[in-house]
Amino acid sequence: MSPDRKIPMLQRKWLIGGAALALIGTAVLVRVWTTDGVAARTQGQARAVPVETATAERKTMPVQLRALGTVTPIASVAIKAQVDTTITGVRFRDGARVDKGDELFTLDCRQIEADMKRVEAVINGAQATFEQAQRDVERYTELAARNATPIVTLNNAQTQVNISKATAESNRAQLENLKVQLGFCTIRAPISGRISMANVKVGNFVRQADTSPMATIVQTAPVYVSFTVPQKNLPDIRKAIAAETATVEAVIPGEDKRANGQVTMIENTVDMATGMATIRATMPNKDELLWPGTLVTADMTLRTEEGVVVPSTAVQVSQSGNFVFIVKDGVAKVQNVQVERQVGRETIIASGLSGGETVITDGQLLLSDGTRVNPSPPKVAGS
Repeated sequence: MSPDRKIPMLQRKWLIGGAALALIGTAVLVRVWTTDGVAARTQGQARAVPVETATAERKTMPVQLRALGTVTPIASVAIKAQVDTTITGVRFRDGARVDKGDELFTLDCRQIEADMKRVEAVINGAQATFEQAQRDVERYTELAARNATPIVTLNNAQTQVNISKATAESNRAQLENLKVQLGFCTIRAPISGRISMANVKVGNFVRQADTSPMATIVQTAPVYVSFTVPQKNLPDIRKAIAAETATVEAVIPGEDKRANGQVTMIENTVDMATGMATIRATMPNKDELLWPGTLVTADMTLRTEEGVVVPSTAVQVSQSGNFVFIVKDGVAKVQNVQVERQVGRETIIASGLSGGETVITDGQLLLSDGTRVNPSPPKVAGS
């Protein structure tokens, strides 16, 4: 074989050998990767699931009823004119808070003042006639005693005294009436509260017969919150009112603050169509947190009772009922519970927990009975 043919054969051998080595290396790498993957998965299955926990606590909690309520004003006054005249001044800002006695409107009173002057003149004339008639009576009395004048003259003088006196008294009464009407020309707030916008402005002519009010004042402190409850709750509510423990907390949508008040009335009849009774609470509302006409959530507290409390996020629901995950020796265990009621963000457990257990409040979706967990430090329920 010539030297020229040996060289290509040698190259082919080297190429075949290199390819074989590459295949062997690839197989080794694949095996290593596979082994590492299985190990990683095995390690992942054994890893504890991180969860958040809280401690089931035995404490005193309120017994409450929740209902949808409406804020209503205790008093609402429509301002109307009591004389027929023209508005000369509006003394308030639309929507402002006014106090009882504040000046709201001024009306044109020139006609009334002119009538008062006329009546006063009539009274003065009647008074002068009265005084003259009295002097005539005195003179005719002396003359009649001496038979110097007929008795009829004395009687006529006495009649004139009575007429002038009655005229003066009648006009004095009319003057008093005009003074009252003059007082109507300055309209003042009869109650304290929030006033609406003025429906009439300066220059408008107003009448007593107008049906539309000039403005409306609504009392905003205190106010009522009215709501309905099922008739089965009436015995407990009446006991709470008698014990003065029937308090109401009004929750305003979109507001963090809450308004507190006291139940002051139960409607005297139950709606036969719905079986619901109307309850009314009086709210001080000094900060005007409650606005008349607003829908609120009314939480009425009847009494307080002791029970086991957990955060509401700890309670889960399954086809067989309510349950919680409790942590024992680093393992999540399913514990069936019966829920009595919910108060805010806390749930009162009727049975299934005795207090002191560590319950899981977050991370339950990754858990099953017996899953190893890595709990965060326990915290008191509701914190």
